Amino acid sequence: QVQLVESGGGLVQPGGSLRLSCAASGSTFGNYIMGWYRQAPGKQRVLVASITNGGRTEYADSVKGRFTISRDNAKNTVYLQMNKLKPEDTAVYYCNFHTVYITGRGSWGQGTQVTVSS
Repeated sequence: QVQLVESGGGLVQPGGSLRLSCAASGSTFGNYIMGWYRQAPGKQRVLVASITNGGRTEYADSVKGRFTISRDNAKNTVYLQMNKLKPEDTAVYYCNFHTVYITGRGSWGQGTQVTVSS
């Protein structure tokens, strides 16, 4: 059974950057679409960005032009480069198989906290 572990979060000032990593152990990403999601306090978890095995990407409108998702299948790792961060980007960020998000079936890791504040 694959385990996903997110890392790279932290406290950053508005306009700053962070790079999140999601490492898989126990299995590989295979041909699955992978995604980054975020959940702010009191809000539902939402899709931030997704990437296919072939590298096709999609982004939430709120992060287009600022965030970049990538994956290294050889390292079983998915990344989220976040630039020009805004206070409204503050949330817990999770990675997962996109099917888990779509179907609501499957488990989620602990995520990594991103706080954008001066």
